[in-house]
Amino acid sequence: MKQITKKRLATAFIIFAATIGGIVYFINWAFYDIQRIRGQEYITEATSPNGTYTVTASLNNGGATTGYAILGTLKNNKSGKSKNIYWRYHCEKADMEWLNDETIKINGVELKVKNEVYDYRMD
Repeated sequence: MKQITKKRLATAFIIFAATIGGIVYFINWAFYDIQRIRGQEYITEATSPNGTYTVTASLNNGGATTGYAILGTLKNNKSGKSKNIYWRYHCEKADMEWLNDETIKINGVELKVKNEVYDYRMD
């Protein structure tokens, strides 16, 4: 009898943990994943010194009750893959400067484009 209770308790715990994990994943995906954001109005772009990467900056308008935001999208010119690497709220400009072939400075924020992302909400 005790073994059945332990199995049920273990099963209930696993279901509970999976449900909580799913909810946390959904909230992160729905509200914090900048990969879901699409650029609205093209501003400028900058290509890395060796031509491997291009970062495109877009101005996003959230509507009458919010300010503008800048989205920086990195494109690997060799593979064609793109990902968002920069998201800044209350900003309308994008000053971009490549420091070397894999590091860019956008509005004073340095990013190693292979593995770093700037999201103002995580600052």
